[in-house]
Order: sequence, then C-alpha cells, then structure tokens
Amino acid sequence: MDFLEKAYKKSDSIVFRKIADEVILVPIRQNVGDLESIYTLNGTATRIWELMDGKIKVREIKEKIVEEFEVAPEEAGKDLMEYLQQLEKVSAIIEG
Repeated sequence: MDFLEKAYKKSDSIVFRKIADEVILVPIRQNVGDLESIYTLNGTATRIWELMDGKIKVREIKEKIVEEFEVAPEEAGKDLMEYLQQLEKVSAIIEG
C-alpha cells in the first residue's frame, strides 16, 4: 500500500498535553508516565498530531501542512514520512 494512502490514529498508550507554550507527548506504561520518554512537539508536529484521527489519509495531512505552513510539497512529504515513522517506532500511532 502506498504510504500516502495510509491513515493513522493516536495510540491509547500516549497522552497529549499542552503546558504553557509547549506541547508534549507522554507515553503511559502500566498507568505510569515514562518520564524518560517525553516528546516535545513543534508547531508542525502538533498540527500533524491533531489531524491524525484514523480516517484522514497521510496525503491529506501533507496537503494541509503545505497549505498551512510555508513548505514545498516534496519537503513536506519527506518530513511527514520521517515524523510518522518516528511516532510508529515509539508506538505513539497505529494504522487506522
């Protein structure tokens, strides 16, 4: 399956919190936050996280990022793929 046609959703093992001006992802393991694995998100990463609902395809997320941020489609696609691979690696997202 083409990567751009996949849809991802947030894993139940991750909690998303906005604290002051920072957005963080905290993995929850056995009902305890793993403080060594807290991830701070930049603006683009936060927007991608917000868009992932298990229905919207990666292609659509890429299109929204290109529209909302000043980035070339090729760069947006490359960065999006790398970011989603990182989130998948830490079990923050699963295919919808």
